[in-house]
Amino acid sequence: MSMMILLISTITMILASIISKKTFMDREKSSPFECGFDPKSSARMPFSLQFFLIAVIFLIFDVEITLLIPFILIMKISSLSIYFMSLSFFLLILLLGLYHEWNQGALNWSI
Repeated sequence: MSMMILLISTITMILASIISKKTFMDREKSSPFECGFDPKSSARMPFSLQFFLIAVIFLIFDVEITLLIPFILIMKISSLSIYFMSLSFFLLILLLGLYHEWNQGALNWSI
């Protein structure tokens, strides 16, 4: 039975490769962009470093917010005082990081 399945799948793959209109030297594939349009300007376009820094800070704080989700589950298990101390310590670290980024000027959007 397994030999029959292997034979049928091999024949199907061979027929599909023979029937398909596949060319190895396609004009769109050999161009710099796969969309088929020739580039009219340089591919190295400058981008704002401030935007990059804001995006990285957003990703860091987004990951840290996902770390807050287990605190909801821990609330049922631990005592209330330990829960609030650990949660406030975690939030204090987040706020100190935000204050540091603000103090360094990474959050100022300037041209």
